[in-house]
Amino acid sequence: MKILHSIRSVNPHGGGPVEAIKQLAAVNKAAGHTIEVVCLDAPEDPWVKAFPLPCHAMGPSKGSYGYSSKLVPWLREHRRDYDAVVVDGLWQYHAFGVWRALHGTDTPYHVFTHGMLDPWFKRTYPLKHLKKWFYWPWGDYRVLRDARAVLFTCEEEKRLARESFWLYRCNERVVNLGTGAPIGEPQSQRVLFEEKFPEVRGKHCLLFLGRVHVKKGNDLLFHALADVLKSGQSPELADWHLIIAGPNDHPYGQEMKALAEKLGLSARVTWTGMLTGDLKWGAFHRAQAFVLPSHQENFGIAVAEALACRVPVLISNKVNIWREIEQDGAGIIENDDVAGATKLLTRWLVLSPSERDAMRERALVSFSTRFHVEQSAKSLIAVLEGR
Repeated sequence: MKILHSIRSVNPHGGGPVEAIKQLAAVNKAAGHTIEVVCLDAPEDPWVKAFPLPCHAMGPSKGSYGYSSKLVPWLREHRRDYDAVVVDGLWQYHAFGVWRALHGTDTPYHVFTHGMLDPWFKRTYPLKHLKKWFYWPWGDYRVLRDARAVLFTCEEEKRLARESFWLYRCNERVVNLGTGAPIGEPQSQRVLFEEKFPEVRGKHCLLFLGRVHVKKGNDLLFHALADVLKSGQSPELADWHLIIAGPNDHPYGQEMKALAEKLGLSARVTWTGMLTGDLKWGAFHRAQAFVLPSHQENFGIAVAEALACRVPVLISNKVNIWREIEQDGAGIIENDDVAGATKLLTRWLVLSPSERDAMRERALVSFSTRFHVEQSAKSLIAVLEGR
């Protein structure tokens, strides 16, 4: 098949959707498929030039919505070059533009919502949700309604998507998302990370890897860590250290740094910024556990990456694959509040070394059987081929 992905931006700071495209494409290219991307970035943007797939940049686009007059004419001209089009994400012009260009034609398009219909957004940003309602009936409602299939990464995401708008109709399919196995030699990656961030040497490291964003529950994690440290339940706590790996050069990131300082955690937190390649894998291999007390997560590629590195995951029950993690015994699950985040850390603290080792082994099994990208890529192709 020849497949075109449509996404707002291929900037890696966009997080999961961009990474998902790259990883799925790597597997499907090896299977003989051709993958290209159309985006609303400007052709001269450095992340466009560095992108590992053929990338048709329709920008520069206007505003956060990303309107570009080039997108629809280009899609209409080139639609017959592709067997299927996949829209990655909603609420921006890359999705509506695909609908404008392809609805009513014989070129099928599919929509990967990437968690963007989760009702958490409705509860947390009611004014933004009201704004979306004015757009929904003539915009993304039609994008979903006319898609050959709307793709969800798990059953939980599919179920929750139905709660955001009462005007909702689409052909729902589940394509379990996944990630690739770690690349490189773990010990050398671990050493590289320690050379870059020597303060983590000899520490019991907890890793958060992802965008520093209000939905990720960073504030819950800081309050929970402060509470557990004050409890003095175990001598082990003297060596606990938190790694925050992800973009933080924005107002919320500064707010979280100030919170960590206020709680007396500055010496126990390493802010790495965004990590890629060996440094990213080194962070995983250096971690004793991965922590994500998120308020909303449709899947969480970083969760699957942690499992692939034999790192148990301490996550909230708002990470939509929590049931699978719990069933596999690959981590600990609690509510997305301070009490829940505190329980995550406390329950990890009281595990014996043998119990932690057993959880590490179960983490790897969970990744191999549920979340390997090869399974995801085959599942996506099956849907695109109408199977």
